[in-house]
Amino acid sequence: MKKFLHVYLMAVLLLGVLAVSAQPTLAKGKGDAKVLEFDTLVGVPRPYTGAANAIRGVPGGGLPWVVGSAVGELKTNGDVEVKVTGLVLDPTDQAVIDRGLAGVNPSAQFKVIVSCLSKDAAGAAMTVNVSSGLFPATPQGNASIEDHLSLPSPCIAPILFVTSPAGAWFAATGF
Repeated sequence: MKKFLHVYLMAVLLLGVLAVSAQPTLAKGKGDAKVLEFDTLVGVPRPYTGAANAIRGVPGGGLPWVVGSAVGELKTNGDVEVKVTGLVLDPTDQAVIDRGLAGVNPSAQFKVIVSCLSKDAAGAAMTVNVSSGLFPATPQGNASIEDHLSLPSPCIAPILFVTSPAGAWFAATGF
């Protein structure tokens, strides 16, 4: 009987711990849940510059880029926040050096594109790319982006790109 009581108490304790640890997840509203949170972005490297090796239909910037630092998040309700510093043309790339653009951001504005794998009305797989508005960027490659996007449902395996106004990516989630 003592052994049964011990097993019973352990099971009740375990269920209690599980219930308490699940509460924060259950308490969050759907719009508060994070789909993607990051503290790094990767600048567009060769061979992804240009349109030849576009990722999910998003072409790379024409030259390689590097990122000093980045943080951001995307929520299920479509709210997106990105802060990037030092998003500039790669100062070690010879083509960038030859053009005199090493370590410079020549784009006065950035925007965000979120790429989701989703499905159409018939249930067929598709890629959906959603863009933010334009946000100012400094010549040093610093920008803060806050916007609300209309994400598809479902939004599977999202990739966040920081792009030119025309939509060529300079940096993307990854490392």
